[in-house]
Amino acid sequence: MMACLQYFRGMIVAVFVLLPLCSPAFAGGMFGPPQTISKKAGGLNTAVAYQYVEDVFEGSSDYVIRQHQVYSHAAYGVSGLWEVYGRIGMSDLKLSDAFNSTDIMTTVAKSNFEESWKIFGTLGAKAFYPVNDWLGIGAFVQGTYHFSTYKDNVTGSHNGTFFEADLRIKHLRDINGGVALQATLPRSVRLYGGPYGYYSEADTAFPADVAGMGLGHRNARLESKSAGGGFFGADIPLFKGFRLNIEGQYTRRLSAGAAVTYTY
Repeated sequence: MMACLQYFRGMIVAVFVLLPLCSPAFAGGMFGPPQTISKKAGGLNTAVAYQYVEDVFEGSSDYVIRQHQVYSHAAYGVSGLWEVYGRIGMSDLKLSDAFNSTDIMTTVAKSNFEESWKIFGTLGAKAFYPVNDWLGIGAFVQGTYHFSTYKDNVTGSHNGTFFEADLRIKHLRDINGGVALQATLPRSVRLYGGPYGYYSEADTAFPADVAGMGLGHRNARLESKSAGGGFFGADIPLFKGFRLNIEGQYTRRLSAGAAVTYTY
């Protein structure tokens, strides 16, 4: 038991040491089970996945952010104890009430920001300690960076003067770290869940100063309103090396996703 506690304490320390080193890095996919699905002797596993993400960002006001993410995943793990992985994917971006104005002299043609698919990348690592044959505990760290600038055009008027400009959201990034318990059921079904901490932020730019618009000035920053949440999931064998991973994440909003994995 003491060896278990020391091992796990080392994993926790590693997570929080790595957190600041990985920034800047928005959630780039699911966290997955804490134990690698690679073969015990070591090897690759890959996946294709989809995740729907909701969160609340704060700036001059609160904004609900929504994304649909699709990505491919490649990982290398050894002995069921550790894994490193990378992802590349595409994501859209919707930001509620981004163009709303509190000034009665300012009117805009629409309220919400919307942009289509852009590229993001993710790097992560996890470690796992098997307490016994069916129960284990693990830790992970994961960072994501969106390489492209999201932009949307808005038109409106202030004091009768027409304006048209692009709102740009750039350097969207996040860093996540957490711990989880995992229970292995008959037929190699894995259930897992636990708490995680995270930080997300993005820079915004608008080429004009528009009275009453919270994001209607030249430079601003959006940050995640919550600092942590919880996640839960199931990893289910299918056939001939294929598995299905389903996961939910909750902060101020619920996010969910699914992945089909293959172990080589």
